[in-house]
Amino acid sequence: MNWDDLRFLVVIGREGTLAAAARSLKVDQTTVARRLRALEESLGTPLFERSEGRWHPTPVGARVLARSTRIEEDVAGVVRLAEAGNRAVSGLVRITAVSAIIGEYLVPRLPNLYALHPDLSVELIASNDNLSVARREADIAIRLARPASGDFLIRKLADVGFALYGAARGDLPVRPGDWVAYNPDLDHTPEMRHLAALLGTGRVRLRSNSLRGLARAVADGIGHGILPCFMADPDPALVRLGGPEPVLIRELWMLIHPDARPQARVAASAEWLVGCFGAEAERFHGRQ
Repeated sequence: MNWDDLRFLVVIGREGTLAAAARSLKVDQTTVARRLRALEESLGTPLFERSEGRWHPTPVGARVLARSTRIEEDVAGVVRLAEAGNRAVSGLVRITAVSAIIGEYLVPRLPNLYALHPDLSVELIASNDNLSVARREADIAIRLARPASGDFLIRKLADVGFALYGAARGDLPVRPGDWVAYNPDLDHTPEMRHLAALLGTGRVRLRSNSLRGLARAVADGIGHGILPCFMADPDPALVRLGGPEPVLIRELWMLIHPDARPQARVAASAEWLVGCFGAEAERFHGRQ
């Protein structure tokens, strides 16, 4: 058996289709199918079956997949342990967060990090997906909720306030019951639950997974919106509709795998993040 075939097995199980697995692995779909077939022939049993366009593990495949996932995480741990021996702050650090944190906050502050550590490179992954620090998809994850489980080093970075906003221009005809909102897959978030309580007989005129897009829609008079204060308050095209306190608060947490924390590049980046958010705690809270 080729041990590397297990890596293909894990990604197929995670992505659910050969096409998505190929994109994740940066190979063509034929290669993914060939490696899966080789593994099944080596083990002498089918590991996946295709149903309704997706690949589902067989009962044996599910057990092999679970063990292979642990192997993947162990291999990532070995790499982290080796990297921890290098005390120079250099190389690539991957940080994942929602797009608003990436684009509106981290990117403008990166020159300060590079000034401190000239040999450091950064990959910012703007994603709502729960990228795994255990599998080294990211070195540091910034999340708008404290994780309920997982072997992480966690630290609270900030309280993030959300408030109601409308267009600053007074000539835009916006009905009081018109709103913009996240896509339905994010209806579980505290801000969308708050909006659901306010909606009544109102209507959602626009849905998007882009906070910057929603902020622009509010500024253009499409509807009112619940937006993070750190992003919306500095925007002259937006005006807060409520009082000086935000309507809700979400906690922002930093997650790091314990094996990654001793790496100089990760430790330096984490320290920089803590300093950035700590220095602007009031801005993130949204007090006016």
